[in-house]
Amino acid sequence: MLRLASARTGGLVALAAIVAALPLFFPNNFYYDVAIKTALNAIVCIGLNLLIGYAGQISLGHAGFFALGGYASAILTARYGWPGLLAMLAGAVGVGLLAFAIARPVLRLRGHYLAMATLGLGIIVAIIINREIAITGGPDGMTVPRLWVGGWRVSGAVAWYWVAAGALLLAVWLSLNLIDSTLGRALRALHGSEIAAQTAGIDTTRYKVLVFVISAVFASLAGSLFAHAEGYVTPIEAGFLRSIEFVTMVVLGGMASTFGAVAGAAILTALPQLLTVFQDYKHLVLGAILIGVMIFMPNGLVPSVALSLRRLRPPVPAS
Repeated sequence: MLRLASARTGGLVALAAIVAALPLFFPNNFYYDVAIKTALNAIVCIGLNLLIGYAGQISLGHAGFFALGGYASAILTARYGWPGLLAMLAGAVGVGLLAFAIARPVLRLRGHYLAMATLGLGIIVAIIINREIAITGGPDGMTVPRLWVGGWRVSGAVAWYWVAAGALLLAVWLSLNLIDSTLGRALRALHGSEIAAQTAGIDTTRYKVLVFVISAVFASLAGSLFAHAEGYVTPIEAGFLRSIEFVTMVVLGGMASTFGAVAGAAILTALPQLLTVFQDYKHLVLGAILIGVMIFMPNGLVPSVALSLRRLRPPVPAS
């Protein structure tokens, strides 16, 4: 009972309950489509949160990893006839190896230098995808075959909702376990002070590389699922604005908070759809909401709400 009431397990159970109940309120497939995009964006943000929120390393190039995962699945299944799950796994391995290869030189940098380096990585990926027309279809993108799992063809908004929801819950569970592991403790020490962490005997370079690779693999798998769910993938998914969107989701929801990453992804994916009633003023209203949240909740949405709830609790009497 105490374990169920813990923030970690209780939060995961609450998220699972929300995911299970949401379809009861969806009147048509449009809402399923928004929910699917929300779940896949949240998976990217969960991995990115490990890098930014826990390790304190900024990345403005994660849209590149997202797009590479999508294009790996698209190319391997459409052009070479690979099974979808095998193509997805191959894409994740390829992206992980790429992230490992560039992590050591890139993560030697700090602050805005690191941000510029990761931004450059995303731009390079976008340029390659646009230029290699014979392989990627260029600016027009390419179609992606539907995903088969054994003998089951994943098709339709409802089926994809449950696939995306299951992947999201798995990503949250993995993230929570990583945070409570030796890796998570090392990342928190690294975020607090890299010099102090090194003095304590922590191999900071190793852990920075490891969390960079993990976050890239999260993005790649989400990109593969996105490509199969949409049935189409374009170079827009590797764009600079897409990377900024992912970072904004993490910051808005609350850095160093797995559930904050999910909340930030949900807000920034669903809110623009809800604000279409404002027509030409949609982006103005969205910007004002984001500014208001960051002014009044500087730690992010979920940590700020959690702190407010803790303050409202009656004090425990001394024994």
